[in-house]
Amino acid sequence: MSVKAIFFDAYGTLFDVHSVSEKCEQFFPEKGMQISEIWRMKQLEYTWLRSLMDRYEDFWKVTEDSLLFALKALDLQASQEIRSALLNEYLRLKAFPEVPKALEMLSNRKMAILSNGTQEMLNPLVRNANLTEAFNEVISVDELKIYKPYMGVYELGTAKLSINKTDALFVTSNPWDASGAKTFGFQVCWINRNNKPFDELGVQPDLVVKNLEELANTLP
Repeated sequence: MSVKAIFFDAYGTLFDVHSVSEKCEQFFPEKGMQISEIWRMKQLEYTWLRSLMDRYEDFWKVTEDSLLFALKALDLQASQEIRSALLNEYLRLKAFPEVPKALEMLSNRKMAILSNGTQEMLNPLVRNANLTEAFNEVISVDELKIYKPYMGVYELGTAKLSINKTDALFVTSNPWDASGAKTFGFQVCWINRNNKPFDELGVQPDLVVKNLEELANTLP
């Protein structure tokens, strides 16, 4: 596998979206993971639906609306103060444990984040994880006002790094994102942390690993 540049998805790939469950648990004991799982599910659904309906709202708004749905679905009452505290956890999600070392091992290539998140969400997230120096670019779909897996988002990444798509590797833990990137023409690595089957969308990733450390040890 010849790789001159690597694009990383952020949420679920570099950063554990379910680390918000700890804060949820503080306010709603024994409900933390339930909130987090519904929150994430609706967050993704809303990006796809808004893209299809041509009714773009940025990822902060999508994340806020998804949280509201999760709380309603579980019949939980939350003040504006509590909702804000939960929402702000998205600015300090925990990086998966192996991420810093793996990024250092891969640093002989151009590297970028290519994410649905806004710059206002991604920049503090990367900074709080002490990963700012790891990336040449942090790229947001907000420039295009449409979400992955729209093909133009992946094309935006190649333009930002001035790289041919066939020379780039896209890394994600989300099968729908891996399918989009592969359809675009990227080489694709799927991070399968939970030993799940890949989506049946007519394409397959080039490489499947259990975490980023395995990827770093695999690439020449």
